[in-house]
Amino acid sequence: MEHSSEVLFSIGPVEITGVLVTMWVIIALLALFSWLATRRMKEVPGLLQNIAEMSVSKLQDYYEGVMGEKLARKYFPLMGTLFIFIIVCNYSSLLPGAGHLKGFSVPTASLSVTAALAIIGFFTTHTVGIRERGLWGYLKSFLSVLLPLTLVEMFIRPFSLALRLFGNLFGEEMVTEQLYGIFPIIAPLLMQVLSLLFCLIQALVFTMLLSIYIAEAAGEE
Repeated sequence: MEHSSEVLFSIGPVEITGVLVTMWVIIALLALFSWLATRRMKEVPGLLQNIAEMSVSKLQDYYEGVMGEKLARKYFPLMGTLFIFIIVCNYSSLLPGAGHLKGFSVPTASLSVTAALAIIGFFTTHTVGIRERGLWGYLKSFLSVLLPLTLVEMFIRPFSLALRLFGNLFGEEMVTEQLYGIFPIIAPLLMQVLSLLFCLIQALVFTMLLSIYIAEAAGEE
């Protein structure tokens, strides 16, 4: 984690850190994969198209189960993008040198990144609520005897999303690093295997909670 916040260079007043560079690389790779998978769509898909279609289908089914078919289809591009970005960021922690090589930091192990994702979720939730129910209809949902608690919960949610994702990924990296010093072969290997499942669960939990918040804001049961 030594280089997670280290400034690599500056563009005017903007400081470029290892976390930012890693995110740029991940975004570029995802964009390249999307382009390669969809540039020549065929009825009998090739490997990349098949992977893309299966991923989209499975994710859409998952969010339909949480949000309902109508909302899931409408907001799937956002939910799917967040899930794929988060899980790729999470899995980058399994690559050799992650968090130690200069310019290579795990984005979701940085509080600034998880906070940014939570802020996106915060504004998305309220935008969807207003869009689906109208401004007055959405505001009326807050008018109750529990208004103070509702308002507190509304602002706590993004903090909990950010801290949950950051804490789990940062904690996993720290535990793995300590185990390397105590049991240099067996324990780290076991942690790497468990991390394959752990990183998937964290991406699912973040987007699942966000989809629940969106469904609540839209007035869905």
